[in-house]
Amino acid sequence: MKDTPLSNCERDFLLKAIEEKKRLDGRQTYDYRNIKITFGTDYGCCFVDLGKTRVMAQVSSELVAPKESRPNEGILFFNIELSPMASPAFEQGRQSELSVKLNRQLERCFRNSKCIDTESLCVVSGEKVWQIRVDVHTLNHDGNLMDAASIAAITALCHFRRPDVSIQGEEITLYTPEERDPIPLSIYHMPISVSFSFFQQGTYLLVDPIEREERVMDGLLMIAMNKHREICSIQSSGGIMLLKEQVLRCSKIASVKVSEITELISKALENDKKARKAGERCGFAESMPQDRITALKMDETPVEMKDVTEKAEDIVKKSEEPPQTYPLNTRWVGLLALELHELHVTKGPSLQWKSRPYALIRNMLRQSWGGGVCKSAMISPSNMVIVVNGEE
Repeated sequence: MKDTPLSNCERDFLLKAIEEKKRLDGRQTYDYRNIKITFGTDYGCCFVDLGKTRVMAQVSSELVAPKESRPNEGILFFNIELSPMASPAFEQGRQSELSVKLNRQLERCFRNSKCIDTESLCVVSGEKVWQIRVDVHTLNHDGNLMDAASIAAITALCHFRRPDVSIQGEEITLYTPEERDPIPLSIYHMPISVSFSFFQQGTYLLVDPIEREERVMDGLLMIAMNKHREICSIQSSGGIMLLKEQVLRCSKIASVKVSEITELISKALENDKKARKAGERCGFAESMPQDRITALKMDETPVEMKDVTEKAEDIVKKSEEPPQTYPLNTRWVGLLALELHELHVTKGPSLQWKSRPYALIRNMLRQSWGGGVCKSAMISPSNMVIVVNGEE
C-alpha cells in the first residue's frame, strides 16, 4: 500500500515554514526531538522513542563456525524490519529500498568502525565463534528511522550479556545465568548517526527531520560519529551537491548532538544496572504510565486498611447535610406522617418526614394543620426530609 501523497498546499506550507525557520512541531532548526530509552526484562532488549518514532532492538547470540577469511573473529549481523504497523508504506515480507539502505548504513556504522572487539567473540579458533545478531523492529515511523535505529542498536549492544563458556578438551560447556554471570560485550566506542535534511537545493538545513519534512526535502546527509569526534561513516542521498563548508558545518553540529545522546545512553544504562542490582521492577511494562484504566500493574498503596471499625454506610450518612430549619416563634412543633394519603399530626420535639409526593403534602398542609395554622413547610437539600413549623 502506497502512502498518501502530500497535496500542493501542504507542500507549499511546509516549504514556506522552513524558509521562515519554523517547524510543524515547534522546534528550532537544530533542535533534536526528545529521546526516551527503556529496556526489556531480558538483557539486550531496548526500546527507543525519538519523538513519535519508535523502534525496538533485540540482540541475540549463537555459537557458529567462523568465516574462512577471519577464523579468529566473531560475526556481527544486522537486520532491520520495516513493519506495516509502523507505516502503511511498508510491505510485509518484502525488503524495500529503504530497508536495504538502512541495513548497509548500520553495517558501515558499527562493523566498519570496529566499535566492537570481534576477536573477543572467538571461542575456539577456526571452529566456534559467537555470532551477535541485532534485529531492529520499527514500531512507528514518524521520520528519521536511521538515527532511532542506531541509538537502539548501540544501546542494546551495550546492555547485552552473552553466556559464559568453558572448554575442556574438545567439549564446550555453556552456562546459564543462574550458574555463572553472563559476560558483556567489549565495546570501544558508541557510534551514533545524526541526520540532516536539505531544502531549496541546500539553502536551508534541518536536524532530525520528521516524516512530513522528509517528503519535501531535496537531500539527506547522515553522519555517524562518536563522542571523540571521530567520523565512523557518512552518506549523502538525494539530487543535490553539498559544499565542503556545509559538510563541515554539519559535522560540528553532529558532534554536539552525539555527545548529548551518548551521555543520555550512559545514564539509562547506569539506572537500569542499579535497578536490577537492587531487585527493583525492570522491563518495558514497568515503564508504561500507570494512570490509565488499562495499566498492566498498579503500584501498592501506602495506606494500610486495617483496624477499620467505621462502616461505609455510616460514612455516607455522616456526609449527608442535615435538614435546614429556621427558628420561628412557634408554640409547638408537630410530627407529620403520611400514611395512605391521610395526614396525621402529633406533637413532638421535632418534625421530620421522609417521603416523595411533596405536592400532595403541600396541598394537605394548606387545607388543614391539626386545628392550627401552618407557618412554614421546607424541603431539605437532600430532598428526603420535610420540616414543618406551625402554631395553634
